[in-house]
Amino acid sequence: MPATKTKRNLPALTWEQVAAFRLARHRLLDRSESDLVRVCGEVCGVQSQLDSAGRLALWARMDTLGKGEVEDALWRTRSLVKASLMRQTLHLIPSADHALYMAALKTSRVAAVLRVLARLGGTERDAARLNDLIVQALDGRTLSQAELRSRLRPAVRKNVQVWMDRVSNVLRTALAAGLVCYGPERGRESTYVRVDQWLPHQGKPAEQAAQLELFRRYLRAYGPATAQDFARWSGLPMATVRPLSQLLQPELVEVDVEGTRAFLLAADLQALARAQLRHDLVRLLPHFDPYLLAHADKAHLVAPRFYKRVYRNQAWISPVLLVNGRIAAVWSYARQGKHLLLNVEPFEKLKPFVRQGLMEEAERLGRFLGSPVHVVLGR
Repeated sequence: MPATKTKRNLPALTWEQVAAFRLARHRLLDRSESDLVRVCGEVCGVQSQLDSAGRLALWARMDTLGKGEVEDALWRTRSLVKASLMRQTLHLIPSADHALYMAALKTSRVAAVLRVLARLGGTERDAARLNDLIVQALDGRTLSQAELRSRLRPAVRKNVQVWMDRVSNVLRTALAAGLVCYGPERGRESTYVRVDQWLPHQGKPAEQAAQLELFRRYLRAYGPATAQDFARWSGLPMATVRPLSQLLQPELVEVDVEGTRAFLLAADLQALARAQLRHDLVRLLPHFDPYLLAHADKAHLVAPRFYKRVYRNQAWISPVLLVNGRIAAVWSYARQGKHLLLNVEPFEKLKPFVRQGLMEEAERLGRFLGSPVHVVLGR
């Protein structure tokens, strides 16, 4: 239906319309897309702190995803790349977009790493020295973090050695600068490669132009949203985001969603105004799913009394059961013999259509993981 107007003459929309719009943009309505690189691009990257979560986030959006297809795109065709990006977290993005993301995020990411290094007396010169050593060590090689530690430690100052002992990843300076990315895994061990030797040359976009483009892409997938939402999602400081939102203003329209004001790309207003769920929708989403991570206020997703069951301590995000765009339960799975045991903890009693949708999703998950699934509903 067309958007009405508020007293301030803003387009008036409902959260149901917003949910339908975002679900469509996230490929959670129509899962027929077969190009996983396109899907990664459309959602502005799939968080992959856990490799299994990255794969399942794509499974949730694609009916045709093969079990080894993500690994093939990462390590054989290299059409996807695994890199440290928004919020200093690991994401899968199209390889062709790596230079854009790094140009947009590099300054703030490097500054954050340097602040931590400075607490131990490290300097920008120390970081540059460490980056040079990492680039040299990875010249024509794929190395693990342990292998890099042993090569780097004797060549750096004592305070940098102390920093290396305290951080979980000694490549933080090089990852933040976009010099390295993740290489093929060795069992459960991660390896690293040089970006300039792993990916095709892409040039260097101007920083502000890259930030504006990232803002546009974010709004296409997650709008309506505020500048604060984009800052939270991207990890960029508000001092950077405020002027970006002003520069983008001619392309934006402010909307009112049941009393909440936010911005949308003007080109998307008609699509949002027409958005509707034509049938009830039930989806299983994994840990750290991108649909759950894009806004500072999560009230549109989960009731406050259940917030901590989804958004847990130390930035841990639970797998969820999504019903018409809102979270109705959390879940986990474990292998039990030849089966998978899917434990679902509903927030409230599940309606029959939700139970039916859950069973269909569980069967679909079992086909993807190669094991029958037994669903257990908890309290």
